[in-house]
Amino acid sequence: MALGKMTPTGGIAGGSESEGMEPNGATVNGLNSSHTRHLLARFQYADKLLGEIESILTAAASKSPFPKYKPDVTPQQAKLVQDYLARIRAQMVQVLRSQGIEAPEPPFGSLHSIRVMLGFAGISFEECRAAAMRGYGEFSPEAGAQLDGLAGEMKSLLGRLDAYLAQGTGPDLRERLEELERAGSDVGLVKTLERIIDAHGMVEFRPALLNVIERMASPAYEIAVFGRVSSGKSSLLNRIVGRDVLPVGVTPVTAVPTRIAYGAEERGIVWFADANPQRFAVADLAQYVSEDFNPGNAKHVSRIAVELPAGRLRDGVVYVDTPGLGSLARAGAAETMAYLPRCDLGIVLLDAGTTLTPDDLSTIQVLSEAAIPMLVVLSKCDLLAAEDLERVRTYTAGKIAAELGLNLAVSAVSAKPEQQELLEAWFSREILPLYGRHAELARESLRRKVGTLRMGVEAALRARLERAGKGGDTGAGEVQGIESELRKAAGRFAGLRAEAFRISDGIGASGWEAIRHAAEVVADGWSGEESGWGELGERVMTAMEAFAATEAKPVATMLGEAAEELTELLRRAASALAVANAPEAGELRGVLSGMPRLDLGAGRIAIPAPGFAGRRWRAWAVRRAVRVLEDEYGERGRQAFADYGKQMEAWIGRTVGELEARFNSYADAYRAQIERMMSGRGTTAEEAEAIRRDLAALGAPVSEAPAEAAVGG
Repeated sequence: MALGKMTPTGGIAGGSESEGMEPNGATVNGLNSSHTRHLLARFQYADKLLGEIESILTAAASKSPFPKYKPDVTPQQAKLVQDYLARIRAQMVQVLRSQGIEAPEPPFGSLHSIRVMLGFAGISFEECRAAAMRGYGEFSPEAGAQLDGLAGEMKSLLGRLDAYLAQGTGPDLRERLEELERAGSDVGLVKTLERIIDAHGMVEFRPALLNVIERMASPAYEIAVFGRVSSGKSSLLNRIVGRDVLPVGVTPVTAVPTRIAYGAEERGIVWFADANPQRFAVADLAQYVSEDFNPGNAKHVSRIAVELPAGRLRDGVVYVDTPGLGSLARAGAAETMAYLPRCDLGIVLLDAGTTLTPDDLSTIQVLSEAAIPMLVVLSKCDLLAAEDLERVRTYTAGKIAAELGLNLAVSAVSAKPEQQELLEAWFSREILPLYGRHAELARESLRRKVGTLRMGVEAALRARLERAGKGGDTGAGEVQGIESELRKAAGRFAGLRAEAFRISDGIGASGWEAIRHAAEVVADGWSGEESGWGELGERVMTAMEAFAATEAKPVATMLGEAAEELTELLRRAASALAVANAPEAGELRGVLSGMPRLDLGAGRIAIPAPGFAGRRWRAWAVRRAVRVLEDEYGERGRQAFADYGKQMEAWIGRTVGELEARFNSYADAYRAQIERMMSGRGTTAEEAEAIRRDLAALGAPVSEAPAEAAVGG
């Protein structure tokens, strides 16, 4: 009689003691639970060895620059070995089943394991930077720049792959397009893009393509709410949908967007990076999105959806609760940035009870750069009197305009029941009109996304075709020189950050120097007549703001010069490599906008004049002004400069990061072209002709490049 299935404790299930098990624990065929565990362990080890044999067979096809094995197995031998391996494994399964033993479930998810390995690879490359290598001996500054550059290159590529994997597993795109076509969707251009991306190995476009296909399959209008922790996002969404769905008063897990959509029945679905999706009761949502129940996202949650039979969800409008971009710049940004292409409208929620922070400005800036329409809303307005609320709204709109150059209206809401009328008025004015147009708006959003994808693919194809038309007129020495310049440039960013942070630290600690400077200005402006706030107070504010601007100017100058130099390098590289895709003049400098300015608030300083004047009394007047300012404004002024230093630090981190990302977006393409040229794998005449056909399929005009000029033809 066959044995039952092996239990988790090692016992045998299925059958009474009298039927399948002897009193001493042995089965009818003489094997007890210890025997079966040993048998399974030996089979698992044998399978591991078979897997190593497979890795040996694939060594010949590997692109590794450090192969472990010589490719001395003939194709016929490889085929025979593979066939035998399959036969051995099939027999292993049969033998185990005959003993009532089933193989355990895999303990690790492939996707999660790959991302963990990418993280370790990033650490390995980080240890190649100049700072880590100095322990092995001295080297020149140029060599240090090369080390920092190569580490930056490799981490940029790892980051791009990780951002793609952060979107989770996806089905076969071609099959999904065929399903959409059978359902009546117009997928002609998207099918063409999918074919071209696949044929030319343009892996960098697959995440955007997947987003487009997902939007076609589910043409909902997605409204995402962004904001800092405790800004009232969950409370606002609960009020909008009319249910206390999202947990309030908990610290959310970073990078776990929660979608709230219509469903005939109330239910929740959670996706994991290393396990199959699961359903859960909506009341248990906190188990997955709160730090208390899921610390550090230990459950590896990647996405959550909640379905409710709520009226405000029935018209195809979906709400998304996000942790906010600013706070995610340091942890989990890949998941949230991967979501952004799905967003149709962003609601940026600002806490009316606090000042506008660098994280708030970062969120607004990222949405603006992604061309996502947005609404800026002050929450918790019940904490302010009417006149104070209007002042905060005006200040917030002015601050956004000054820092980011964006003219955005600022609304005010509250989730308190007694302020329900204010919330409903805002909802009726800003959100409800979108419901009747949600299908049209979703189609417009989809057209924009498809158009952006098409333009990117076309630019990449033209770059390849341009290189094919130029032929091999760029020598190996010149190509290596370009690669070296790109690498040294990539190594500059660490130094830029360090120097800029050093300056911002100095700004934060310069409150006393600013007061001394303002005192000198006040002393120079004192006259024999009494002067109060109207004249000297304004001079104090102006003097301190000018002092802060002078202290911050070196940062703007340094980063501006770096942006211009990097742009010039990229344009030279594109020209030398005959690549059409190059940055426009001033494109990289554009990321430097929105540098913070010192905010001294709206307070007033009363500064009585001493009643006399004269240059011989200036030293005494300066000391007197210092004492007055220290008494009247010292603590507030130093705090203002400390806050300004933090704002500058946050801005520097965002700006240098964006500058580096834009540089690498061009440099990575040039490095790939250099690698193809140096390895002899240029664009063949057949490939050039295929590119021209694909450009024509995209509706783009194609100039004829002579086929005989193609590289490697």
